[in-house]
Amino acid sequence: MKKLYAVIGDPIGHSMSPTMHNDLFSFYGIDAQYLPFQVKPENLEAAVYGFKAIGASGFNVTVPHKSDIIQYLDEVDELAASIGAVNTVVNREGRLVGYNTDGPGFLKGLTAHYPQAAGKKVLIIGAGGAARAIYFTLAKENPAAIDIANRTVDKAQKLIEECPYTNESRAYSLYEAESQLENYDLIIQTTMIGMAPKLAEQPLDLVNLKQQAMVCDIIYNPLETQFLRYAKQKGAMIQNGIDMFVFQGALAFEKWTGIFPDTTRMREIVLKQLGGK
Repeated sequence: MKKLYAVIGDPIGHSMSPTMHNDLFSFYGIDAQYLPFQVKPENLEAAVYGFKAIGASGFNVTVPHKSDIIQYLDEVDELAASIGAVNTVVNREGRLVGYNTDGPGFLKGLTAHYPQAAGKKVLIIGAGGAARAIYFTLAKENPAAIDIANRTVDKAQKLIEECPYTNESRAYSLYEAESQLENYDLIIQTTMIGMAPKLAEQPLDLVNLKQQAMVCDIIYNPLETQFLRYAKQKGAMIQNGIDMFVFQGALAFEKWTGIFPDTTRMREIVLKQLGGK
């Protein structure tokens, strides 16, 4: 019998996950189909129990359900529980188990292109859900000096205090972070600044950026934000959000099938959908 996988969110029409995962199922000869479902917040509980009732093998979760879904799952992985967000669910013999592959996906994508990341001094810009997933993962898997800069310093400080993994982190305003950028080897931009309608904006000025720093932006549409263009002009190595998207999907696929897929193939599919190179 064909296995069912899915992605749920609201909205969901823009998702590139169905094309990516259906290609992988075909490539690996797995009799399965991956479908998108728009689920309104008030219908989340019914949707989760519906997937369980029909025996869906697994599904992805995107905004706005990543936190709310936890209460309807049978089990949640330690990292996902600490982050407070789930983006991947696996049906294990009738029990729905939740994971978060966003942070691990970022780290795996980063180290694929920047293997010297371990032990580097890190600045994360932003203190939202993506920043939380990345910060908690880095603190757990790759201990280093990780600071957080945010428009609201109290929110950054709260994020640091809520992290269960030991890390000597400091919270800064964006202005304070700008003045000491030369201290950081790796800068990770996690806000939505740089996407439409804020294409010409960047979260902070990179005038003090260290030579040969690594600058990441989790945005992948556009493929190169103003932030990344400026970083490249300053001599930095840059990485957009495609690798995070691809590797979080690869880790989800691995949890469902036991196969870690061809990420080069996945990347090509995403780029084709975006119309870029």
